[in-house]
Formats: sequence, C-alpha cells, structure tokens
Amino acid sequence: MRLLINGEEHNVEVSTLEEIVSHFDLEPHLVVTEVEGRIIERANWSEKKLHEGMRIELVQFVGGG
Repeated sequence: MRLLINGEEHNVEVSTLEEIVSHFDLEPHLVVTEVEGRIIERANWSEKKLHEGMRIELVQFVGGG
C-alpha cells in the first residue's frame, strides 16, 4: 500500500496504524500519530484502518539533555 508518511511516499504492507508504528520500529509510548490532519489516540491505533494514499505523520519524542 502506498502511504505518505512524514512527507515521503512509502510502499508498505500494513493495514492499521498500529502496524505502521511497528513497521518503523518506533516505541509506541513515545509516539504521537496523526492521520489526515487528525491526532489518533494510541488506544485506537489497532482499529484505525489505513487505505491507499493516506497522509500520516509519526512524531517520536526523544529524551536528552
């Protein structure tokens, strides 16, 4: 499936938002997701079905000092 993730086109074999976070090896508790301009709560990731051409933003918080 072709998705626009963080402004770049990706062809990935996923069907839910939860799978896309896993696909990119992101730490779920450190990630905020946005689909088509709407923030999706982590509890709803497994229910959020993806379809061709969706725009997704994945933001991972990083600690440091």
